[in-house]
Amino acid sequence: MIFLKLGGSLITDKSQPETARLDVVRRLAEEIAAARKADPSLRVLVGHGSGSFGHVAAAEFGTQGGATTSKEWRGFAAVWRSANRLNRIVVDALADAGLPVLAFPPSASAVATDGVLDSLALSSIVRALAHGLVPLVNGDVAFDTKRGACILSTEAVFGFLAPVLQPSRILLAGADAGVFFDFPSNTNLLASVSQHLLGDDSLQASATIDVTGGMAEKVRTALKWVRADPDVEVRIFSGEVPGLLRDVLLGGKPGTQVVWSDSAS
Repeated sequence: MIFLKLGGSLITDKSQPETARLDVVRRLAEEIAAARKADPSLRVLVGHGSGSFGHVAAAEFGTQGGATTSKEWRGFAAVWRSANRLNRIVVDALADAGLPVLAFPPSASAVATDGVLDSLALSSIVRALAHGLVPLVNGDVAFDTKRGACILSTEAVFGFLAPVLQPSRILLAGADAGVFFDFPSNTNLLASVSQHLLGDDSLQASATIDVTGGMAEKVRTALKWVRADPDVEVRIFSGEVPGLLRDVLLGGKPGTQVVWSDSAS
């Protein structure tokens, strides 16, 4: 069982509102299909970020901070529509590649408390996997018992699903080759990153972890996964290289592996 995230920075042009990188989305879909053809036993749950779709609308309406006024709730709906437009693009690309994809938008069933996912319908996803289908989840809006509304990342959804579905691998495909120690020079790609390295002052101060936006939180979230399940392989790698996604789905090990402990422990 593999969880695969297609990052928002990979499948959209984040410099242009609501601009999908259609050629990349289609290529990635074809690589997933090729991996499934090479290994028919491969079970994959796919997730994707919102990139220049949901994030732009969410920032405009402040949805992550909650919703109480009529304007804010209308914004909540606008963010959903924006995220859904990208989701439809990804669904169509996967289907066109021959994959039996079925979308499970978190907003349909998710409830959070102060931004933390509390509940999400699971039984349909479990049944979809049992019948050889490819479930698709995405970064989405959710109702929140404290804030009224919030934004759920794909990583949050993966974290909720992982204890039930118990993936052996969680693969995070983005625009970067992995985690670099020397951003922005990007000459020192880390083969692995652990809680020891994340806590190092020199790394914390680097743009690798903080200024690039998602990488620090991505690593911290991944550390929670490997701490909860030491047997899961979590890997951050680039989806920009043609053929690399297919290879990693079939067992390749590019990029940076996130581990709870290393030789420094």
